[in-house]
Amino acid sequence: MMPEISLNVLDVAENSIRAEAKLVQILVTVDPDRDQLTIQIIDDGKGMTEEQVAKVTDPFFTTRTTRKVGLGIPFFKLAAEAAGGSFQIKSVPGDGTEVTAVFGLSNIDRMPLGDISSTIHTLIVYNPQTDFYYRYSYGSSAFELDTRQIKEILGGVPLDTPEVSAYIKEYLEENKSETDGGALI
Repeated sequence: MMPEISLNVLDVAENSIRAEAKLVQILVTVDPDRDQLTIQIIDDGKGMTEEQVAKVTDPFFTTRTTRKVGLGIPFFKLAAEAAGGSFQIKSVPGDGTEVTAVFGLSNIDRMPLGDISSTIHTLIVYNPQTDFYYRYSYGSSAFELDTRQIKEILGGVPLDTPEVSAYIKEYLEENKSETDGGALI
C-alpha cells in the first residue's frame, strides 16, 4: 500500500492523463463534522467500458502494456475501505471517469493525506498538455486553483517556468494552511 493518500491521487491522476484527459478535477473535502475525508478525481478522458470498470480493482488487470499488474486503483480502494470508508468508480467510454474514495477521518487505519500540495504542483508542472482544477475544502473553508485561469492570465507563459512553478507551489501551500489552519490530516 502507498504510505499516504496524496500518492494515490497522483497515481489516479496519471491514469487520467494516460487516458488523454484534457481536464482533470481533483476535489479534496475534509468534513470534521461528518468525520470524513473524501477524494474525487474526475476526468474527461477516454473512459472505460462496464467490463473494464468491473475489473479495474483487480491488481492483475491493467490496460497498460508496460507491465502486467496495476496496483494503484486496488490499493486506493483497499486504503479507503480499511479506514471505514468506501470506494466507487463511474466511467463512460468517450466521456471520462470519476473516482471517489471516502475515508473515516479519525479512523486509526486511515493513512495521512500527505503532501497534497506537492502532488498537485507536480501534476500541473509536469503535464502542461492537461488542465487541472483543484479544490481543497476543510469544514466551511475552501480554496481552488484552475490552470485554465492561470494560463489565460499568463498569456502563453508556460507553467513550468521557474517563477510560475514557484508561485503555484507557494499558492497551494499557503492556501491549504489558511483553509485548514495547518491541521495534519
